[in-house]
Amino acid sequence: MDFEETPSKITTKEFLAVVLAGFGNELAPLTSNNGDEPCPKALLPIVNKPMLDYPLAWLEASGIRDVLLICPAPHRASVLHYINSDSSASSFPSLRIDLQAFDESENLTVGTCQLLRHFAHRIDQDFIIVPCDFIPPPSLPLSRVLNKFRTEATYDGAIATTLFFEQPKPDKTSTPEEWRSGPASTSVVWDEKSGTLLHVDTPDEIDDDPEEMALNMSLLRRYPRSKLSANLQDAHVYVCRRTVLDVLKEKPRFDSIREEFIPWLCTPQYNSRKRSKYGHILNPLHNLPSQRLALEHCTLHTGLPSAYEPQSALSSPMDEVAPTETSSLRVGVVVHRASAGYTARANTLQTYLELNRHFLSQTTYALPIDSESRSLIDPKAQITSDSMVGHTTKVGERTNIKKSVIGKHCVIGN
Repeated sequence: MDFEETPSKITTKEFLAVVLAGFGNELAPLTSNNGDEPCPKALLPIVNKPMLDYPLAWLEASGIRDVLLICPAPHRASVLHYINSDSSASSFPSLRIDLQAFDESENLTVGTCQLLRHFAHRIDQDFIIVPCDFIPPPSLPLSRVLNKFRTEATYDGAIATTLFFEQPKPDKTSTPEEWRSGPASTSVVWDEKSGTLLHVDTPDEIDDDPEEMALNMSLLRRYPRSKLSANLQDAHVYVCRRTVLDVLKEKPRFDSIREEFIPWLCTPQYNSRKRSKYGHILNPLHNLPSQRLALEHCTLHTGLPSAYEPQSALSSPMDEVAPTETSSLRVGVVVHRASAGYTARANTLQTYLELNRHFLSQTTYALPIDSESRSLIDPKAQITSDSMVGHTTKVGERTNIKKSVIGKHCVIGN
């Protein structure tokens, strides 16, 4: 496997954001090459804004400044041109983006774990993984996830925080066939009181018996009121300690972070053998003083979270989660409910369509203000308010546009 790197290395502070942009084979034919020019997944438009705009804006709003953006080598020139464009510079003035490329075949995808192992030398501190196709709602600020990680990593030695979101109900305009073609949900077990991720179904477990789930008894003794849901989707957003990469290097067989590494990372918190073997790597004692500095960045920190307060005398010692120098090695979880705002990953054709439909329903079209674009739209053309037409697009006489998104520089005849 060959990787291409630029010699420069960015200087980072509290977190480094690792943004992953793959080939997007699941979005073909939209990402298929047309002639000599590749069509990067990260630049596919959602209501005339590149898909990459949404996670970058999310990162900047949270105070993140340093971004490691990883894309396929054939897409590097297009993505670099976008990053250096005036529109990108004005949209994300405070971001410092380090673009790195990797070589992979469209038929042989490089897994997230492989990418993290290869670029680990560029990650010097705690980091957050974000996919280029995650579109968060305004009601879900990234600071909510970061603050949970900051507090828990300091008080009880949590090693990561994940984000799951509830699958929305089918859109009225979607057919049953379209909805079934959307992304599959994941069976997840978590403790709601402490916000702890306990178990994620892996593909191997589902293939063995899709109607059964095996849970460790030590897990159930420690979290007797765990919740199970089959209606959650992994946002592929993970805030991790830097030490997580040290363990990942010892697991060369892991390829997918979502299907293999995160499910495994949930086990050291209740598996004594794995805790004994990997605990000193995941939470070395010399890191404890520096972890408390993270609370200075936590805007929601007002003291010890209620989930970590000493429990009643009736509780078992195994149920207590107190702030001590002994690391819990927990994996936290934030669950975003569908009722709090629509969110999705544009990683299938169906969700890509649904996201465009959603944003169209939130906007009202008006004729362009600039005279150049206005002159290209025939006065007899009819464009409904639930549509969007890009800059300098020509619309011919007696053309009707309804419930559509038309990009820039297009020509629609009479």
